[in-house]
Amino acid sequence: MVTHLFWMRNDLRIHDNYALNAACRNADARVLVLFIATPAQWKAHAMSPRQAAFIFSSLQDVQRSLAEKGIPLHSVECDDFTASIDVLKSFCQQHQVRRMFYNYQYEVNERDRDAAAERELSDIDVVSQGFDDSLLLPPGSVLTGNRDMYKVFTPFSRTFVKRLHAGLPECVSAPAARAGAPLRDMPVLTPFNYPFESVDENLFPSGEAAALARLRHFCQRTVTDYTENRDIPAVDGTSRLSVYLATGVLSPRQCLHRLLTEHPQALDGGREFVWLNELIWREFYRHLLVAYPSLCRYQPFIAWTRGVRWQNNPAHFTAWQQGKTGYPIVDAAMCQLNKLGWMHNRLRMIVASFLVKDLLIDWREGERYFMSQLVDGDLASNNGGWQWAASTGTDAAPYFRIFNPTTQGERFDRQGEFIRTWLPALKEVPDEWIHQPHSWAEKNHVTLDYPAPIVDHKEARRQTLDAYEAARK
Repeated sequence: MVTHLFWMRNDLRIHDNYALNAACRNADARVLVLFIATPAQWKAHAMSPRQAAFIFSSLQDVQRSLAEKGIPLHSVECDDFTASIDVLKSFCQQHQVRRMFYNYQYEVNERDRDAAAERELSDIDVVSQGFDDSLLLPPGSVLTGNRDMYKVFTPFSRTFVKRLHAGLPECVSAPAARAGAPLRDMPVLTPFNYPFESVDENLFPSGEAAALARLRHFCQRTVTDYTENRDIPAVDGTSRLSVYLATGVLSPRQCLHRLLTEHPQALDGGREFVWLNELIWREFYRHLLVAYPSLCRYQPFIAWTRGVRWQNNPAHFTAWQQGKTGYPIVDAAMCQLNKLGWMHNRLRMIVASFLVKDLLIDWREGERYFMSQLVDGDLASNNGGWQWAASTGTDAAPYFRIFNPTTQGERFDRQGEFIRTWLPALKEVPDEWIHQPHSWAEKNHVTLDYPAPIVDHKEARRQTLDAYEAARK
């Protein structure tokens, strides 16, 4: 009997999983699944303890699902990607694996690891096959007329949608039950040798069934109001599917097909297309990683921005991390991040702009801090978002576009509902003063247990413009 191996990574599901589906096509083959934990590599990549906990919980769920199909999932731990190649090779030798299937990852370290793994396995006569599973369209398939990668999102999106009109990517079925299903004994899954931090199960329930239920609910009930509500942090108007996409509990194809099932017109524009465009932003950033690998090495896309002279101010950075900048919308957002391991997308833009454009602190410091906290941490999206905010990336906002944190708060949390949720010290401040609480406190001779602004926005804006202009010249 031939043995097939599915090497599982950030694809923690049994439905619409290209590599798993391919491994199971031969009904007579014995199919094994292997997950390799690499704590030292995760630490180097600043994976958050919440994401590690979510991955382990999801791994337990997918092991049970696979066991029902008669497929055992094994988990092995080693330090890093280099060591994982030896683990993989040893596992294949031990179980006499003849074919190994896996889904591509697009970051530089991961691509180097996979290339090395294929070479090592070929030495022991194991045939490897990889799949573009985590994207709607493969990198390099959406190009300009000159066969170059787009550097601006809007034309990329237009071409992307044309490709979808020409033919939708296929969803594949979960594997059929195999001989011996269900398994009575499953391999033991030992918690990773990595810090774990609990994840709010009400916000992010683990498991494929929970992810699919949330996707269905969002597409049926929420997506039509997404355009109006997505920027209001006090309203539950976003999908909160990012953690499932980042860890592969959901595929983007499942998202697309569910959206089109509920709203067949979504590809033609309109209200439902706004959320689809967010999926295309995700694709754009991942395609860019492949076209410009230096992005994985924390390099700015716009070369001249390497010359920006960032301020090294640990006190300001700590105040930003802890939500003690004196700007309520910024501080409430950072408190949400630190408590939940998640932040509303509009707030991600506001706090990133504040760190870079008000405090003039290197965007890479913020990028790494986000990764260390986010349950939905994803290199491509996180890097793309930070470079957008810092005006260092492709499709970046002009460097002179700087968010005013006070007016951003007034616009998106007008009555301070979100702010009061996360900053109880401001609960008595009237609505009209919630974004400038110290002005109210001074006027009414009240002492607030809340820090004064650590910088003056108008002066900080001037200094930032000077720094960018000096670098550009």
